Amino acid sequence: MKTICLYFEIHQIIHLKRYRFFDIGTDHYYYDDYENEHSISDIAERSYLPALETLLEMIKANNGYFKVAFSLSGVGIEQLEVHAQKVLDKLQELNETGCVEFLAEPYSHGLSSLVNEESFAAEVKRQMKKMKEYFGKTPQILRNSGLIYSDDIGMQAAQLGFKGMLTEGAKHVLGWKSPHYIYNCALAPNLKLLLRDVNLSDDISLRFNDKEWPGYPLFADNYIKEMADQPQEEKFYGIFMNLSAIGISQPLSSNILEFLKALPACAKAKGITFSTPSEVCDSMPSVGGLDVPDTLSWMDEERDVSTWLGNPMQREAFNKLYSVADRVRIADDPRINQDWDYLQASNNFRFMSTKPSHVGIDRGIYSSPFDAFTNYMNILGDFLSRVNSLYPDDIDNEELNSLLTTIRNQEEEIDMKEKEISRLQTKIEKIEAAEEKLRVKVEKKSKTANSKKMEV
Repeated sequence: MKTICLYFEIHQIIHLKRYRFFDIGTDHYYYDDYENEHSISDIAERSYLPALETLLEMIKANNGYFKVAFSLSGVGIEQLEVHAQKVLDKLQELNETGCVEFLAEPYSHGLSSLVNEESFAAEVKRQMKKMKEYFGKTPQILRNSGLIYSDDIGMQAAQLGFKGMLTEGAKHVLGWKSPHYIYNCALAPNLKLLLRDVNLSDDISLRFNDKEWPGYPLFADNYIKEMADQPQEEKFYGIFMNLSAIGISQPLSSNILEFLKALPACAKAKGITFSTPSEVCDSMPSVGGLDVPDTLSWMDEERDVSTWLGNPMQREAFNKLYSVADRVRIADDPRINQDWDYLQASNNFRFMSTKPSHVGIDRGIYSSPFDAFTNYMNILGDFLSRVNSLYPDDIDNEELNSLLTTIRNQEEEIDMKEKEISRLQTKIEKIEAAEEKLRVKVEKKSKTANSKKMEV
């Protein structure tokens, strides 16, 4: 049976303030608080809340038939906690339906997977912990920033214990293959790959309200029919997009919510179900490995990382930032860690892009990519000096490596203890359940015995 896997990303840009060269060393606060509050409040009211309320209505109206998945970046959650708690409340309400899955992703929504495995692993684990705190379950599926993926990243995801990972169904990777099958990582066969259907996803997120698009207007029955008309053996349809596509990229006046509401009935009529990513991984076998030696993403026509690292400015900023990744981990200073999260966010590098794109870039306070680069490098200059003041860059590599080894060993020990705690908690729950079952049985026997005595 064919199934739709519908997934939404929630991430919030942290807007940097105008930061001059002469601010370096004197001003260690880098953020535009007004713009951050205004931005997330606006997106919450125009997009997140009406979209989430609609998805909740769809779940309740379809008695477990309709399902959906989300992932939230850690920095996005932080902004929601401060400025739009109602969004988190609504997500928790959705979670209680049992028809929603929450995925893992890097805490900062950054690009650490491209350069520093330990930073990437640490970020993912922090975000997973945050998701467990909010929604009561540890994510089993990974979604990297921008759906970034390669064979090496897939190997690391498998080593982190994930059973599946979302990525882009890019034509240059698939060739003659279809994105409507489940594949596996070429280096880690146990990691299943769920591919985004580029056309079906972009029909909603990019083209839905485009009156010049030949497919306009898009109706739910025609949208579902496109899936139903595919070969019967093509059973998986990954529809992945940012939640802000609903209400921001595609305004509510376009009837986008009515389109969504009509999808379950149209799908049911064609015998198509909805599944979460974990359900797909559990129920569908892989048809084979997918070789991805070079990094791909869901951005731009090239479906690679050039939107973030395509020019010398971006690469210089990226390399300078991650040159202190290990020292940030060793310093483990709360304020430094928060700035590290915010400065890693991928949008900081996208603002510096000079390549043409069919998806417009809102650079905010920046007049050009060069302006974005200059402002970011001024901030980065101050940040690097603060990191070096905590852990000077003249300390030799031998001492640095020794400290990193100690940290790795501590992290491994903590992971082992957390697994043991989880195992013991499960064991205690089973014992308590058995004890309760025995207690009920004894009480039932006692009541039966007393009843017989009274009859005598």
